[in-house]
Amino acid sequence: MNRDAIDFNSADIGRLFRQMFFPTLAGMLSIAVITVTDGIFVGQGVGGDALAAINIFCPLWMVMTGISLMFGAGGSVVIAVHLSQGKQKAADINMTQSLAVATLLALTFIGVMRLFGSEVAAMLGCSERLLPYYFDYAGYLVPSFLFYIWGGIGLFLIRLDGSPRYAMACNMASAAVNVVLDYLFIFPMGMGIKGAAIATALSGVTSGVMAMSYILLSMHSMKLYGLKPSMKSLRLTLRNIGYQCRIGSSALLGELAMAFMMFIGNIVFMKYLGEEGVAAFSIACYCLPMVFMVGNAVAQSAQPIISYHYGAGNFSNVGRALRISLLTACLSGAAVTAAIGIWHSEVVGMFIDRSDGAFAIADNGLPTIAVGFLFFITNLTFIGYYQSIKQVGRATLYTFARGFLFVFAFFMLLPELCGTTGIWLAMPAAEAATLLLILATHPKTNAVFEK
Repeated sequence: MNRDAIDFNSADIGRLFRQMFFPTLAGMLSIAVITVTDGIFVGQGVGGDALAAINIFCPLWMVMTGISLMFGAGGSVVIAVHLSQGKQKAADINMTQSLAVATLLALTFIGVMRLFGSEVAAMLGCSERLLPYYFDYAGYLVPSFLFYIWGGIGLFLIRLDGSPRYAMACNMASAAVNVVLDYLFIFPMGMGIKGAAIATALSGVTSGVMAMSYILLSMHSMKLYGLKPSMKSLRLTLRNIGYQCRIGSSALLGELAMAFMMFIGNIVFMKYLGEEGVAAFSIACYCLPMVFMVGNAVAQSAQPIISYHYGAGNFSNVGRALRISLLTACLSGAAVTAAIGIWHSEVVGMFIDRSDGAFAIADNGLPTIAVGFLFFITNLTFIGYYQSIKQVGRATLYTFARGFLFVFAFFMLLPELCGTTGIWLAMPAAEAATLLLILATHPKTNAVFEK
Protein backbone atom coordinates (compact mmCIF):
# COMPACT_ATOMS: atom_id res chain seq x y z
CA MET A 1 0.00 0.00 0.00
CA ASN A 2 1.51 3.32 -1.06
CA ARG A 3 1.33 6.36 1.13
CA ASP A 4 -0.14 9.56 -0.25
CA ALA A 5 2.37 12.32 -1.01
CA ILE A 6 1.70 14.51 2.02
CA ASP A 7 4.35 16.66 3.69
CA PHE A 8 3.04 18.25 6.89
CA ASN A 9 6.17 20.33 7.36
CA SER A 10 6.55 22.29 4.13
CA ALA A 11 3.32 21.93 2.12
CA ASP A 12 1.01 24.93 1.65
CA ILE A 13 -1.66 24.86 4.37
CA GLY A 14 -4.57 25.36 1.98
CA ARG A 15 -3.40 22.63 -0.36
CA LEU A 16 -2.63 20.34 2.58
CA PHE A 17 -6.13 20.85 4.01
CA ARG A 18 -7.71 20.02 0.64
CA GLN A 19 -5.60 16.87 0.38
CA MET A 20 -6.89 15.79 3.76
CA PHE A 21 -10.46 17.07 3.55
CA PHE A 22 -11.90 15.59 0.37
CA PRO A 23 -10.83 11.96 0.99
CA THR A 24 -11.80 12.32 4.67
CA LEU A 25 -15.20 13.77 3.76
CA ALA A 26 -15.87 10.97 1.30
CA GLY A 27 -14.87 8.39 3.90
CA MET A 28 -16.91 10.03 6.65
CA LEU A 29 -20.00 10.26 4.47
CA SER A 30 -19.54 6.59 3.67
CA ILE A 31 -19.76 5.88 7.40
CA ALA A 32 -22.95 7.92 7.60
CA VAL A 33 -24.38 5.94 4.68
CA ILE A 34 -24.34 2.90 6.96
CA THR A 35 -26.71 4.56 9.40
CA VAL A 36 -28.92 6.21 6.78
CA THR A 37 -29.20 3.00 4.78
CA ASP A 38 -30.31 1.16 7.89
CA GLY A 39 -33.02 3.74 8.40
CA ILE A 40 -34.27 3.68 4.82
CA PHE A 41 -34.41 -0.09 4.54
CA VAL A 42 -35.83 -0.60 8.03
CA GLY A 43 -38.44 2.12 7.58
CA GLN A 44 -39.57 0.87 4.18
CA GLY A 45 -39.16 -2.83 4.93
CA VAL A 46 -40.29 -3.09 8.56
CA GLY A 47 -42.01 0.15 9.61
CA GLY A 48 -42.04 3.14 11.94
CA ASP A 49 -41.94 1.13 15.17
CA ALA A 50 -38.67 -0.47 14.09
CA LEU A 51 -37.22 3.00 13.40
CA ALA A 52 -38.30 4.12 16.86
CA ALA A 53 -36.69 1.07 18.50
CA ILE A 54 -33.38 1.74 16.73
CA ASN A 55 -33.53 5.33 17.94
CA ILE A 56 -33.96 4.06 21.49
CA PHE A 57 -30.82 1.94 21.03
CA CYS A 58 -28.75 4.67 19.32
CA PRO A 59 -27.46 6.38 22.51
CA LEU A 60 -25.51 3.17 23.21
CA TRP A 61 -24.04 3.37 19.72
CA MET A 62 -22.97 6.95 20.44
CA VAL A 63 -21.16 5.81 23.59
CA MET A 64 -19.23 3.20 21.63
CA THR A 65 -18.36 5.72 18.92
CA GLY A 66 -17.25 8.18 21.60
CA ILE A 67 -14.78 5.69 23.03
CA SER A 68 -13.15 5.19 19.64
CA LEU A 69 -13.04 8.94 18.96
CA MET A 70 -11.53 9.66 22.37
CA PHE A 71 -8.66 7.24 21.85
CA GLY A 72 -8.33 8.06 18.16
CA ALA A 73 -8.34 11.85 18.56
CA GLY A 74 -6.41 11.97 21.83
CA GLY A 75 -3.87 9.39 20.78
CA SER A 76 -3.28 10.92 17.36
CA VAL A 77 -2.67 14.37 18.86
CA VAL A 78 -0.07 12.96 21.27
CA ILE A 79 1.52 10.83 18.55
CA ALA A 80 1.64 13.74 16.07
CA VAL A 81 3.44 15.94 18.59
CA HIS A 82 5.95 13.17 19.36
CA LEU A 83 6.60 12.61 15.65
CA SER A 84 7.09 16.33 15.02
CA GLN A 85 9.70 16.35 17.80
CA GLY A 86 11.49 13.24 16.52
CA LYS A 87 10.41 11.01 19.44
CA GLN A 88 9.72 7.82 17.48
CA LYS A 89 9.70 5.37 20.39
CA ALA A 90 7.25 7.50 22.38
CA ALA A 91 4.94 7.67 19.34
CA ASP A 92 5.03 3.88 18.90
CA ILE A 93 4.37 3.22 22.58
CA ASN A 94 1.41 5.61 22.69
CA MET A 95 -0.16 4.04 19.61
CA THR A 96 0.13 0.55 21.07
CA GLN A 97 -1.24 1.57 24.45
CA SER A 98 -4.21 3.32 22.83
CA LEU A 99 -5.22 0.26 20.84
CA ALA A 100 -4.71 -2.16 23.72
CA VAL A 101 -6.70 -0.25 26.34
CA ALA A 102 -9.52 0.59 23.91
CA THR A 103 -9.82 -3.11 23.08
CA LEU A 104 -10.23 -4.00 26.76
CA LEU A 105 -12.87 -1.30 27.18
CA ALA A 106 -14.80 -2.54 24.14
CA LEU A 107 -14.86 -6.09 25.46
CA THR A 108 -16.06 -4.84 28.84
CA PHE A 109 -18.82 -2.80 27.19
CA ILE A 110 -19.97 -5.82 25.19
CA GLY A 111 -20.03 -7.97 28.33
CA VAL A 112 -22.13 -5.48 30.28
CA MET A 113 -24.62 -5.19 27.43
CA ARG A 114 -25.00 -8.96 27.22
CA LEU A 115 -25.50 -9.38 30.95
CA PHE A 116 -27.84 -6.45 31.64
CA GLY A 117 -29.71 -5.99 28.35
CA SER A 118 -33.20 -5.75 29.89
CA GLU A 119 -32.14 -3.24 32.50
CA VAL A 120 -30.45 -1.07 29.88
CA ALA A 121 -33.53 -1.12 27.63
CA ALA A 122 -35.73 0.02 30.52
CA MET A 123 -33.27 2.77 31.44
CA LEU A 124 -33.40 4.08 27.85
CA GLY A 125 -37.18 4.40 28.00
CA CYS A 126 -38.08 1.57 25.61
CA SER A 127 -41.84 0.90 25.68
CA GLU A 128 -43.36 -2.59 25.72
CA ARG A 129 -44.55 -2.08 22.14
CA LEU A 130 -40.99 -1.40 20.92
CA LEU A 131 -39.16 -3.95 23.09
CA PRO A 132 -39.14 -6.90 20.61
CA TYR A 133 -37.62 -4.71 17.90
CA TYR A 134 -35.04 -3.33 20.34
CA PHE A 135 -33.78 -6.76 21.44
CA ASP A 136 -33.61 -8.08 17.89
CA TYR A 137 -31.45 -5.14 16.86
CA ALA A 138 -29.18 -4.95 19.91
CA GLY A 139 -28.59 -8.69 20.14
CA TYR A 140 -26.90 -8.92 16.77
CA LEU A 141 -25.15 -5.54 16.66
CA VAL A 142 -23.47 -5.29 20.07
CA PRO A 143 -20.81 -8.01 19.45
CA SER A 144 -19.43 -5.99 16.52
CA PHE A 145 -18.54 -3.04 18.75
CA LEU A 146 -14.96 -4.30 19.09
CA PHE A 147 -14.39 -4.03 15.33
CA TYR A 148 -15.95 -0.57 15.24
CA ILE A 149 -13.49 0.50 17.97
CA TRP A 150 -10.55 -0.81 15.94
CA GLY A 151 -11.82 0.87 12.80
CA GLY A 152 -12.50 4.20 14.52
CA ILE A 153 -9.04 4.46 16.12
CA GLY A 154 -7.29 2.98 13.12
CA LEU A 155 -8.60 5.65 10.75
CA PHE A 156 -7.00 8.41 12.84
CA LEU A 157 -3.68 6.57 12.79
CA ILE A 158 -3.87 5.84 9.07
CA ARG A 159 -4.51 9.49 8.23
CA LEU A 160 -1.67 10.54 10.52
CA ASP A 161 0.56 8.05 8.67
CA GLY A 162 -0.16 10.03 5.50
CA SER A 163 -2.74 7.73 3.87
CA PRO A 164 -6.13 9.46 3.96
CA ARG A 165 -7.14 7.67 0.77
CA TYR A 166 -6.74 4.27 2.36
CA ALA A 167 -8.76 5.52 5.34
CA MET A 168 -11.41 6.58 2.84
CA ALA A 169 -11.28 3.13 1.26
CA CYS A 170 -11.89 1.51 4.65
CA ASN A 171 -15.00 3.60 5.15
CA MET A 172 -16.30 3.11 1.63
CA ALA A 173 -15.80 -0.66 1.73
CA SER A 174 -17.64 -0.81 5.03
CA ALA A 175 -20.50 1.26 3.61
CA ALA A 176 -20.73 -0.93 0.51
CA VAL A 177 -20.98 -4.08 2.61
CA ASN A 178 -23.73 -2.53 4.69
CA VAL A 179 -25.78 -1.29 1.73
CA VAL A 180 -25.69 -4.59 -0.14
CA LEU A 181 -26.36 -6.79 2.89
CA ASP A 182 -29.05 -4.48 4.25
CA TYR A 183 -31.03 -4.88 1.06
CA LEU A 184 -30.49 -8.64 0.80
CA PHE A 185 -31.29 -9.40 4.44
CA ILE A 186 -34.35 -7.15 4.79
CA PHE A 187 -36.08 -7.57 1.42
CA PRO A 188 -35.27 -10.81 -0.49
CA MET A 189 -34.51 -12.78 2.70
CA GLY A 190 -37.20 -11.13 4.85
CA MET A 191 -35.07 -10.98 8.01
CA GLY A 192 -36.51 -7.63 9.17
CA ILE A 193 -34.68 -5.65 11.80
CA LYS A 194 -32.40 -8.64 12.55
CA GLY A 195 -31.08 -8.39 9.00
CA ALA A 196 -30.33 -4.69 9.42
CA ALA A 197 -28.38 -5.41 12.61
CA ILE A 198 -26.35 -8.23 11.04
CA ALA A 199 -25.55 -6.11 7.97
CA THR A 200 -24.35 -3.23 10.15
CA ALA A 201 -22.29 -5.61 12.29
CA LEU A 202 -20.55 -7.10 9.25
CA SER A 203 -19.79 -3.63 7.87
CA GLY A 204 -18.03 -2.85 11.16
CA VAL A 205 -16.03 -6.06 10.89
CA THR A 206 -14.94 -4.96 7.40
CA SER A 207 -13.61 -1.56 8.49
CA GLY A 208 -11.99 -2.97 11.63
CA VAL A 209 -10.14 -5.73 9.79
CA MET A 210 -8.96 -3.36 7.04
CA ALA A 211 -7.69 -0.79 9.54
CA MET A 212 -5.86 -3.33 11.68
CA SER A 213 -4.34 -4.95 8.58
CA TYR A 214 -2.82 -1.60 7.58
CA ILE A 215 -1.50 -0.97 11.09
CA LEU A 216 0.07 -4.42 11.32
CA LEU A 217 1.44 -4.72 7.78
CA SER A 218 1.79 -1.36 6.02
CA MET A 219 2.26 1.51 8.47
CA HIS A 220 5.22 3.72 7.54
CA SER A 221 5.83 6.24 10.32
CA MET A 222 4.77 4.15 13.34
CA LYS A 223 4.75 0.55 14.47
CA LEU A 224 3.32 -1.45 17.34
CA TYR A 225 5.66 -1.67 20.32
CA GLY A 226 5.98 -4.69 22.61
CA LEU A 227 4.66 -3.64 26.03
CA LYS A 228 6.32 -5.30 29.01
CA PRO A 229 4.15 -7.11 31.62
CA SER A 230 5.53 -5.21 34.61
CA MET A 231 4.28 -2.71 37.18
CA LYS A 232 6.47 -0.02 35.64
CA SER A 233 4.96 -0.66 32.22
CA LEU A 234 1.47 -0.60 33.72
CA ARG A 235 2.14 2.74 35.42
CA LEU A 236 3.52 4.15 32.16
CA THR A 237 0.48 2.89 30.28
CA LEU A 238 -1.96 4.41 32.77
CA ARG A 239 -0.10 7.72 32.67
CA ASN A 240 -0.05 7.89 28.88
CA ILE A 241 -3.64 6.71 28.49
CA GLY A 242 -4.75 9.27 31.04
CA TYR A 243 -3.05 12.00 29.02
CA GLN A 244 -4.59 10.75 25.76
CA CYS A 245 -8.02 10.58 27.35
CA ARG A 246 -7.72 14.11 28.72
CA ILE A 247 -6.91 15.40 25.24
CA GLY A 248 -9.55 13.25 23.55
CA SER A 249 -12.17 13.65 26.27
CA SER A 250 -13.96 16.36 24.31
CA ALA A 251 -14.45 13.89 21.45
CA LEU A 252 -15.99 11.38 23.88
CA LEU A 253 -18.00 14.13 25.48
CA GLY A 254 -19.23 15.15 22.03
CA GLU A 255 -20.62 11.68 21.40
CA LEU A 256 -22.06 11.49 24.90
CA ALA A 257 -23.71 14.83 24.20
CA MET A 258 -25.34 13.43 21.07
CA ALA A 259 -26.37 10.35 23.02
CA PHE A 260 -27.92 12.54 25.71
CA MET A 261 -29.70 14.64 23.08
CA MET A 262 -31.20 11.51 21.55
CA PHE A 263 -32.06 10.07 24.95
CA ILE A 264 -33.81 13.18 26.26
CA GLY A 265 -35.41 13.72 22.84
CA ASN A 266 -36.82 10.19 22.86
CA ILE A 267 -38.28 10.77 26.31
CA VAL A 268 -39.87 14.12 25.36
CA PHE A 269 -41.22 12.92 22.00
CA MET A 270 -42.66 9.81 23.65
CA LYS A 271 -44.36 12.01 26.26
CA TYR A 272 -45.97 14.42 23.79
CA LEU A 273 -46.43 12.33 20.62
CA GLY A 274 -46.03 8.65 21.56
CA GLU A 275 -44.26 5.99 19.48
CA GLU A 276 -45.09 7.87 16.24
CA GLY A 277 -43.30 10.92 17.63
CA VAL A 278 -40.20 8.89 18.43
CA ALA A 279 -40.29 7.42 14.91
CA ALA A 280 -40.48 10.96 13.47
CA PHE A 281 -37.62 12.09 15.70
CA SER A 282 -35.61 9.08 14.53
CA ILE A 283 -35.74 10.38 10.95
CA ALA A 284 -34.15 13.64 12.09
CA CYS A 285 -31.59 11.60 14.01
CA TYR A 286 -30.79 9.63 10.86
CA CYS A 287 -29.92 12.97 9.23
CA LEU A 288 -27.62 13.89 12.11
CA PRO A 289 -24.85 11.39 11.26
CA MET A 290 -24.56 12.94 7.80
CA VAL A 291 -24.26 16.40 9.35
CA PHE A 292 -21.93 15.18 12.10
CA MET A 293 -19.65 13.46 9.59
CA VAL A 294 -19.32 16.66 7.56
CA GLY A 295 -18.30 18.54 10.70
CA ASN A 296 -16.10 15.68 11.79
CA ALA A 297 -14.40 15.62 8.38
CA VAL A 298 -13.56 19.32 8.70
CA ALA A 299 -12.24 18.90 12.25
CA GLN A 300 -10.30 15.70 11.57
CA SER A 301 -8.76 17.07 8.37
CA ALA A 302 -7.49 20.12 10.23
CA GLN A 303 -6.43 18.18 13.35
CA PRO A 304 -3.14 16.60 12.15
CA ILE A 305 -2.15 19.86 10.40
CA ILE A 306 -2.88 21.98 13.48
CA SER A 307 -1.33 19.47 15.90
CA TYR A 308 1.84 19.10 13.84
CA HIS A 309 2.47 22.84 13.43
CA TYR A 310 1.45 23.54 17.02
CA GLY A 311 4.02 20.98 18.19
CA ALA A 312 6.63 22.51 15.90
CA GLY A 313 5.84 26.05 17.07
CA ASN A 314 4.60 27.26 13.66
CA PHE A 315 1.68 29.26 15.05
CA SER A 316 0.97 31.27 11.90
CA ASN A 317 0.27 27.99 10.07
CA VAL A 318 -1.99 26.92 12.93
CA GLY A 319 -3.99 30.12 12.51
CA ARG A 320 -4.27 29.66 8.75
CA ALA A 321 -5.49 26.09 9.17
CA LEU A 322 -8.12 27.28 11.66
CA ARG A 323 -9.41 29.98 9.32
CA ILE A 324 -9.62 27.59 6.37
CA SER A 325 -11.45 24.96 8.43
CA LEU A 326 -13.97 27.51 9.75
CA LEU A 327 -14.73 28.79 6.25
CA THR A 328 -15.21 25.21 5.08
CA ALA A 329 -17.49 24.52 8.05
CA CYS A 330 -19.69 27.55 7.36
CA LEU A 331 -20.09 26.75 3.66
CA SER A 332 -20.77 23.07 4.34
CA GLY A 333 -23.26 23.85 7.10
CA ALA A 334 -25.17 26.32 4.96
CA ALA A 335 -25.37 23.81 2.10
CA VAL A 336 -26.68 21.02 4.33
CA THR A 337 -29.23 23.28 6.05
CA ALA A 338 -30.54 24.56 2.71
CA ALA A 339 -30.74 21.10 1.14
CA ILE A 340 -32.74 19.56 3.97
CA GLY A 341 -34.92 22.65 4.30
CA ILE A 342 -35.86 22.50 0.60
CA TRP A 343 -36.24 18.72 0.18
CA HIS A 344 -37.59 17.77 3.61
CA SER A 345 -40.61 15.88 2.25
CA GLU A 346 -38.41 13.84 -0.05
CA VAL A 347 -36.04 13.08 2.84
CA VAL A 348 -38.89 11.86 5.06
CA GLY A 349 -40.34 9.86 2.16
CA MET A 350 -37.09 7.91 1.84
CA PHE A 351 -37.67 6.46 5.30
CA ILE A 352 -41.42 5.91 5.65
CA ASP A 353 -44.56 5.85 3.56
CA ARG A 354 -46.88 8.87 3.57
CA SER A 355 -49.59 6.70 5.13
CA ASP A 356 -47.48 6.16 8.25
CA GLY A 357 -48.59 8.26 11.21
CA ALA A 358 -45.03 9.49 11.72
CA PHE A 359 -44.75 11.01 8.23
CA ALA A 360 -46.67 14.23 8.88
CA ILE A 361 -44.92 14.78 12.22
CA ALA A 362 -41.47 14.39 10.65
CA ASP A 363 -42.36 16.43 7.55
CA ASN A 364 -43.44 19.37 9.67
CA GLY A 365 -40.50 19.19 12.06
CA LEU A 366 -37.49 18.44 9.86
CA PRO A 367 -37.09 21.96 8.38
CA THR A 368 -37.09 23.39 11.89
CA ILE A 369 -34.37 21.12 13.24
CA ALA A 370 -32.32 21.61 10.05
CA VAL A 371 -31.77 25.25 10.99
CA GLY A 372 -29.38 24.05 13.69
CA PHE A 373 -27.10 22.12 11.33
CA LEU A 374 -25.08 25.21 10.31
CA PHE A 375 -24.29 25.96 13.95
CA PHE A 376 -23.67 22.26 14.60
CA ILE A 377 -20.86 21.93 12.04
CA THR A 378 -19.21 25.20 13.04
CA ASN A 379 -19.25 24.22 16.72
CA LEU A 380 -17.61 20.87 15.93
CA THR A 381 -14.84 22.69 14.05
CA PHE A 382 -14.11 25.07 16.93
CA ILE A 383 -14.11 22.22 19.45
CA GLY A 384 -11.80 20.15 17.24
CA TYR A 385 -9.40 23.09 17.01
CA TYR A 386 -9.11 23.48 20.78
CA GLN A 387 -8.64 19.75 21.11
CA SER A 388 -5.84 19.86 18.52
CA ILE A 389 -3.87 22.49 20.45
CA LYS A 390 -4.46 20.63 23.73
CA GLN A 391 -6.75 23.24 25.28
CA VAL A 392 -8.88 20.45 26.69
CA GLY A 393 -10.66 22.54 29.30
CA ARG A 394 -12.08 24.96 26.73
CA ALA A 395 -13.13 22.15 24.36
CA THR A 396 -14.79 20.32 27.23
CA LEU A 397 -16.65 23.42 28.38
CA TYR A 398 -18.17 24.05 24.95
CA THR A 399 -19.07 20.39 24.44
CA PHE A 400 -20.73 20.16 27.85
CA ALA A 401 -22.66 23.37 27.22
CA ARG A 402 -24.00 22.31 23.82
CA GLY A 403 -24.68 18.69 24.60
CA PHE A 404 -25.99 18.70 28.14
CA LEU A 405 -26.73 22.10 29.66
CA PHE A 406 -28.39 23.84 26.69
CA VAL A 407 -30.05 20.69 25.28
CA PHE A 408 -31.66 19.80 28.60
CA ALA A 409 -32.76 23.37 29.26
CA PHE A 410 -34.33 23.88 25.83
CA PHE A 411 -35.98 20.44 25.70
CA MET A 412 -37.60 21.20 29.05
CA LEU A 413 -38.50 24.82 28.34
CA LEU A 414 -39.46 25.17 24.68
CA PRO A 415 -42.22 22.48 24.50
CA GLU A 416 -43.96 24.26 27.39
CA LEU A 417 -43.71 27.62 25.58
CA CYS A 418 -44.22 26.60 21.93
CA GLY A 419 -45.88 23.18 22.03
CA THR A 420 -44.77 20.57 19.50
CA THR A 421 -42.73 23.13 17.53
CA GLY A 422 -40.69 23.74 20.67
CA ILE A 423 -39.54 20.11 20.70
CA TRP A 424 -38.06 20.51 17.22
CA LEU A 425 -36.52 23.88 18.13
CA ALA A 426 -34.59 22.54 21.14
CA MET A 427 -31.53 21.28 19.25
CA PRO A 428 -31.11 24.35 16.98
CA ALA A 429 -31.47 26.63 20.00
CA ALA A 430 -28.81 24.67 21.90
CA GLU A 431 -26.35 24.83 18.98
CA ALA A 432 -26.94 28.55 18.40
CA ALA A 433 -26.45 29.30 22.10
CA THR A 434 -23.19 27.32 22.04
CA LEU A 435 -21.83 29.23 19.05
CA LEU A 436 -22.61 32.52 20.77
CA LEU A 437 -20.74 31.27 23.84
CA ILE A 438 -17.71 30.26 21.74
CA LEU A 439 -17.59 33.57 19.89
CA ALA A 440 -17.94 35.52 23.13
CA THR A 441 -15.06 33.68 24.83
CA HIS A 442 -12.72 32.87 21.92
CA PRO A 443 -9.38 34.68 22.49
CA LYS A 444 -9.17 37.45 19.90
CA THR A 445 -5.46 38.17 20.34
CA ASN A 446 -4.19 34.60 20.47
CA ALA A 447 -0.91 33.99 18.64
CA VAL A 448 -2.56 31.46 16.36
CA PHE A 449 -4.27 34.32 14.51
CA GLU A 450 -0.97 35.77 13.36
CA LYS A 451 -0.82 35.94 9.58
